[in-house]
Amino acid sequence: MRKSTIYLFVLGLAVVVMTAIASAGLVVSAQNTNSSTTTAPETTKPKPKRGRPAAARCDPTQQEQTDLSGTYTGKVKHGSEPAMDATLTITGNNFTMTSGSDTKSGRITAVTTCGYTAVTIMLGDLTPPPPGPNPPPAHPAMSMRAKKVGDSLTLTTVPGEPQVASFTTGGAAKKAGTSTRGRRGTRPPPPPPTPKQ
Repeated sequence: MRKSTIYLFVLGLAVVVMTAIASAGLVVSAQNTNSSTTTAPETTKPKPKRGRPAAARCDPTQQEQTDLSGTYTGKVKHGSEPAMDATLTITGNNFTMTSGSDTKSGRITAVTTCGYTAVTIMLGDLTPPPPGPNPPPAHPAMSMRAKKVGDSLTLTTVPGEPQVASFTTGGAAKKAGTSTRGRRGTRPPPPPPTPKQ
């Protein structure tokens, strides 16, 4: 073989090898490019779900004084005693509850935070006593939770409260100073069943 032929053969072989290496590099590069686009996380925002909009978060530092004024008839229960019929009248921060021949009065305050209405009830006359060396004992207080829906009011003591009590209306209540006369569709309650003999 002539040197020129050998030279051309080696040169051709080098070109083939270089072409093969270059094409292999392109294939690997193309695979890396494809794999990087398929595994990259999506940066688009998810579509919002249909339906009701998300409720705004409440601010627990925002408190609102709540007026529970009205006259409510329902059942009162204290401790293990049976439930009794009662009428609760709230006017501003004062209340009176009458159950049978027993009447209690005192102060009531209600504060709502994030939909939860906390109630503090203090029984008795809250007129400051005259100054003296022997002040009277503090009036009993009770921590409760209120739920008011329309004309219905429910008061229940909170967990940990030493005195357990509740008041629940039967739905018949009226705002203080308003009359229920002239309302259409209101019916008197049915008479109690007659006892069998």
